[in-house]
Amino acid sequence: MHHDTPGVPRATRRAALAVAMTILATGLAACSSTNTTAAPSTGSRRPIPASAFTDHTGVTPTSVTVANISTQTAGLFRGGLVGAQAYADYVNSTGGVQGRKIVVQGQDDGFNGSTNKQLTQAALTTDFATVADLSLEDGFGGTVFAANPGFPNVSESLDPVTQKLPNTFSAMPAGQGWPLGPLVYFAKRFPTEIAHTGSIVADLPATVLSWTNEKAAMTHLGYHVAYETALPPSTVDFTAQVVAMRNAGVQIAFLEQMPENYATAFFKDLVQQNFHPTVVVGSPTYSSVLVANSGGPGAVDGTFLAQQSSLFLGEDASAIPAVATFDTWVAKTAPGFQNDLFAFEGWVNTELFVQALRAAGPDPSRGSLLQALQKITAFDTGNIIPVSDPARRVPISCYLLGEIKGGVFTRMDDPPISGPTHGYRCDQPYYQAH
Repeated sequence: MHHDTPGVPRATRRAALAVAMTILATGLAACSSTNTTAAPSTGSRRPIPASAFTDHTGVTPTSVTVANISTQTAGLFRGGLVGAQAYADYVNSTGGVQGRKIVVQGQDDGFNGSTNKQLTQAALTTDFATVADLSLEDGFGGTVFAANPGFPNVSESLDPVTQKLPNTFSAMPAGQGWPLGPLVYFAKRFPTEIAHTGSIVADLPATVLSWTNEKAAMTHLGYHVAYETALPPSTVDFTAQVVAMRNAGVQIAFLEQMPENYATAFFKDLVQQNFHPTVVVGSPTYSSVLVANSGGPGAVDGTFLAQQSSLFLGEDASAIPAVATFDTWVAKTAPGFQNDLFAFEGWVNTELFVQALRAAGPDPSRGSLLQALQKITAFDTGNIIPVSDPARRVPISCYLLGEIKGGVFTRMDDPPISGPTHGYRCDQPYYQAH
């Protein structure tokens, strides 16, 4: 539990966290994969300014300095910086890149748009790139990237305009639609229940749009949504919604965009109302504290999980070395830190930056880094996520299924990690919303 911070009310922090988690959920549900057939994004094909190839800002013979501009106030996005620093520490422990250590300069925008823009403008003159930024105010910094197309941004941007800039690259690019795989699976497993589907989402433009896309995909597959509602992200009591779901005859509830701290309240209300529909959650709910905070295994056992990543909080550590490396270095970098989705985002985006930096040559420039990023169409993280396509920003088709058993997230009906898809199901296309 973080201590209160002057000027940032608790309700504001909770709302901001919910906004962030739901928007990140949208991004994770729309990350990219080489198994899709969507057309490449034209944004990443724009010419790189010639001046960028002589721009070595932030590079010395012994180091490469990057900025991480995130909301650290009240700990909202501390995980993003922790993940970025953890990956940099890991790389530096092996000698860095071309003999250069990666230096991550963490900057706190204070949950303020003008500060975010000022910090981004300052980074333009001091840092080689921005890496693994996480902020609800990143649209302000996005104006700096738009005006300086030779300045690389390797981040999971939460601003849809910044996402599309030719100098923004993400390990898990966003898309406009929904992955069909999990929906097909649950339709086959619960053919009767899907005629009585329910959902709760945050009342935010990005989340409502994401739910609209998912609902369209559901309708395409024969689902019938019997109950749906959009609530303020500050909601902490779901009793009324649970009662309404039961009265509407809901038999399966999809809560992929509900963050852990709100999911726990929802599970407690289900128990209180003695209502037990099938529940499907997504990556924002995947948390090491979900079970305990929900009231123990009895409250959550049987809950299903669908996400486009490994069980990166440790359950997959023995089978996927990259997961063990991630968990180990986060613990080394930030002892006592409760590992989370934001740290995961920070880790994989810093890994993308480092891969491009290696390919940029012994005398890297911002231009050669952008050139390298434009060529990464098969980003391999050692299976911590499916192989993705940051350069062309193609929506994903691969996914993982899990279930909570005995209070533990476990894989369910997934192919073997040693197989050709490395433990991910890649059996359905991505539904393009119209």
